[in-house]
Amino acid sequence: MPEPRSPRLAVLIDADNASAKIVDGLFEEIAKIGEASVRRIYGDFANARSKAWIDVLAKHAIIPQQQFAYTTGKNASDITLVIDAMDLLHSGRFDGFCLVSSDSDFTRLASRIREQGIDVFGFGEQKTPESFRQACRRFIYTENLAPSVVSNGAGTVQAASSLRPPSAATPIIKRVIAEMETEDGWIPLGAVGARLANLASDFDPRTFGFKKLSDLIKKTNSFEVDHAEGRPLRIRLKSAPTKSSVKSAT
Repeated sequence: MPEPRSPRLAVLIDADNASAKIVDGLFEEIAKIGEASVRRIYGDFANARSKAWIDVLAKHAIIPQQQFAYTTGKNASDITLVIDAMDLLHSGRFDGFCLVSSDSDFTRLASRIREQGIDVFGFGEQKTPESFRQACRRFIYTENLAPSVVSNGAGTVQAASSLRPPSAATPIIKRVIAEMETEDGWIPLGAVGARLANLASDFDPRTFGFKKLSDLIKKTNSFEVDHAEGRPLRIRLKSAPTKSSVKSAT
């Protein structure tokens, strides 16, 4: 019996709004989703801002789409990217699109592709407007793909000042648990992760300095964790201390 084919993806990169430094991490991340069948990048490669991409195009088999800036203030690259995206969409050959940009101008494009029942995966900086982030099925921050993000051997990652504190993840995790209320309060971690992905397209443990959701949850100190042998890991909210327990502790 033949193995199921990986999802076929069209990768479209906005050179004006993406750094060439992320290219290795970008395609490693895309490989987790599916096969990058089409790899195109759009920009004016005579411009100093886009020249850094020239050195990495061959390594990753990216096809450059040169767009000269004939008029100041007009972005022909964006228009060409959108035209190509629609042509590829209507070909019916792709299971998903990867749009690499921090530009909110692609919000409508992402929405239009998803209206056809095709997944859109966005890649951009943390400054990317929420409209574009939420228009994608999943949005990955490129700060998490940069080579400065490395493992320290303890399940965490260390980056520059782009990291958010673990406590910043607590509210949305609490919201998910509240929506999935059970009799004893315990929720399988896998179910929590799936609901987080649906609720917030840009949620990623790496944004808070961790590779695994379980490590992030433990670090928040807001949840109990149960990992009994032979059962999947479960979490629940920590119970608020009662007055009697506080007195006994003192």
